[in-house]
Amino acid sequence: MTEGPVLYAEPGSTRWPLLWGPAFAGTGAGVEALSGPVHTVAWLIVGITLFGVFALWVNVRRKVYRVELTPATLRQGREELPVADIARVTDVGAAPGAKVLGGGWTVPRKTYEVPLRLGDDSTVLAWARDDEALKAAIARLVEEE
Repeated sequence: MTEGPVLYAEPGSTRWPLLWGPAFAGTGAGVEALSGPVHTVAWLIVGITLFGVFALWVNVRRKVYRVELTPATLRQGREELPVADIARVTDVGAAPGAKVLGGGWTVPRKTYEVPLRLGDDSTVLAWARDDEALKAAIARLVEEE
């Protein structure tokens, strides 16, 4: 549940991979039509099965790799960090062994680290595909206080 407007968001995954299964099945049926009779039921089962697999994949990615910043919280995957706990976002170095938000050992692939200094002087690593935009959005919130 979000409190207030969303200031920065990354969905984690788009929904276009849902089309991969039906596209593969349609292509397979088309190629099969060139060489003889089409096994329509088999291609429907393949298309529906692949759609289900990719629907599960997209759903998990939208939960695990989601980034959402509101005036109250920073959500990284399934973990929430209150914005009030963030002390600084600029000139913060990534300390070795710093906790990665979202529960992983490292930042997700194709994302960039955004080191955050917390009020207790510890450092955590937030992450985003557009790290500069996330850093700027968090900085605006932290500087307001």
